[in-house]
Amino acid sequence: MIQNIYIIGVGLIGGSLALDIKHKRQGVKVFGIDQSEDHLNQALELGVIDEKATLDDLDQADLVILAIPVDASVQLLPKILDTITDFALVADVGSTKADICKAVENHPKRRNFLAMHPIAGTEFSGPKAAIKDLFQYKTNIICEVEKTAFKLQEKAVNLFNDLGMRMRYMNPESHDKHIAYVSHLSHISAFMLGKTVIEKEKNERDIFDMAGSGFESTVRLAKSSPAMWTPIFKQNKANVVDTLEDYIANLTHFKTLIENDDFEGVYNEMKDTNYIKQILNGIQ
Repeated sequence: MIQNIYIIGVGLIGGSLALDIKHKRQGVKVFGIDQSEDHLNQALELGVIDEKATLDDLDQADLVILAIPVDASVQLLPKILDTITDFALVADVGSTKADICKAVENHPKRRNFLAMHPIAGTEFSGPKAAIKDLFQYKTNIICEVEKTAFKLQEKAVNLFNDLGMRMRYMNPESHDKHIAYVSHLSHISAFMLGKTVIEKEKNERDIFDMAGSGFESTVRLAKSSPAMWTPIFKQNKANVVDTLEDYIANLTHFKTLIENDDFEGVYNEMKDTNYIKQILNGIQ
């Protein structure tokens, strides 16, 4: 049975997992580990966790969920595997998978690790950002599942199914390539759109008064944590650069159409791209 759960990183993802697990699995006890004492105190006050803990306590864990920036995860995961028992499972929730899988590929307890990425989140961070049912109907990408002990992966999949997730299996390289297009590029676009507007619109009141829902929804991701996203871009550098080259080429082409008064071409570019509605409707 999974009874003692240790969440390392009690922010949006770690905290939301804690809330949902406590709701779905009566009798579990959730412990929080975080570098920020303020975050731990907030998580306790909000009922996200039941108790504070430290890395030295992980030998008591049935499940450890690693929900910290991806560069820190790569460094910490081997030490966590050194500490846990042979019957415990460690799962990370990072947005890049190749580096973390490589970091433990030869670890004696590789069978105790599940590399996963729940495709869920908001632009907010910290324990106050944690919300119930964040993972309902969301996809959970699991990488190298064959390297995780069957009994442990079975326990994990049953738990995450209870939270409403849909499982999909992928190798780490494919995950990192695809996620660069559908997630990492979106965040870069939002950050750079926000930067462009801030630089050109010096009057903050003008931005506030004139920004409609379209701008707000497009730039929403620019409110995300730079501390979390910089390591993601670093770890997935090659794929991120490839996506940016494609994106910049499309922007340049669109700019050229406008410069050349080719508004039939502008219309066709947008019309063809409307197909994205069908793809996203299928996902929903």
